[in-house]
Order: sequence, then C-alpha cells, then structure tokens
Amino acid sequence: MPVTHAADESERTGLGHEATAEELGAAGYTVFPDGKGLPEGRGTVSEGKAVYQQFCAACHGRNAEGDEAAALVGGRDSLTSERPRKTVESYWPYATSLWDYIRRSMPYESPGSLSDDEIYAVVAHLLHLGDIVGEDAVLDRETLPRVEMPNRDGFVSDDRPDTGGE
Repeated sequence: MPVTHAADESERTGLGHEATAEELGAAGYTVFPDGKGLPEGRGTVSEGKAVYQQFCAACHGRNAEGDEAAALVGGRDSLTSERPRKTVESYWPYATSLWDYIRRSMPYESPGSLSDDEIYAVVAHLLHLGDIVGEDAVLDRETLPRVEMPNRDGFVSDDRPDTGGE
C-alpha cells in the first residue's frame, strides 16, 4: 500500500487539515500518573456538574449511566465477572489519566475545547458520581494525583524482558 501524506488524504477525502505548529504544541504534553504535566487550574464537583450537563450528558446520559456513548459510572468490581463494565470507577487506575483522556478526546464533537478548569471540574463531578471523592472535593494539580481510584491495584506489571516492566 502506498504511503500517503496528511495533505493528500485531506484533499482526497475533504476532511481535516495538516496540523499547524500551534496545534502540535497544544497536543505536545504528557500527564503522568503522579500528576507531572498537569497544568494550573481547579474545579469543584458542583462546577463539574454544570460542565457535564452542557458538554457530556447528551452522549453519556444525564447521570453518566450511558446513552449514545459508554457509561462512565457503575460496574465497580465487575471486571472479573461474566459481564465486566469498564467505567471510570471500575477500570481507570489513575484519576490523572482520566483528566488527560478528557483533555485530549472530549467532548466528542470538539475535542480539546474544554478549559483546564472545566476538565478539573468535570473529573471532580465524575469521581463524585462514582463515590470516589466527596461532594466538597476541589481538584487541581496537587489534589488530583492523590485520588485513590478503586482499581489502582487491578493491573499487573508486564515483566517480559522486552517491555522494560518490573
């Protein structure tokens, strides 16, 4: 199969465009489980509820139970069952990874459009819906990495020599 370039593919399909230096710079960050890479900002559960209703509920349901898109809550301790449900509370090992995923991928129709404060807030709301943080939680670059996710210890290291795992 011949190699195509983004510009050729965009012209062929009429979709997308070659990324600008600004777009690449905005995407060029990494958020680690320990919080390294998280930006300044903050959000509360109540602020997150409003953000969720505006940007997320149409796909994920009014209470994150799933609708057009996957459920985000429920399913705790279901991963080893006959009917596992991968949700925020049952699957994600780090709250920082959830923050990073939302920043990069949501909302579906306009990924990357939420402010850092809105992302902290919607993460706070989702974690509250999953009984992971209290109603008065305020998340920021200091508090988010300290959130203990229910499935934090549900993963095993890949100790094969070629992976560098332990």
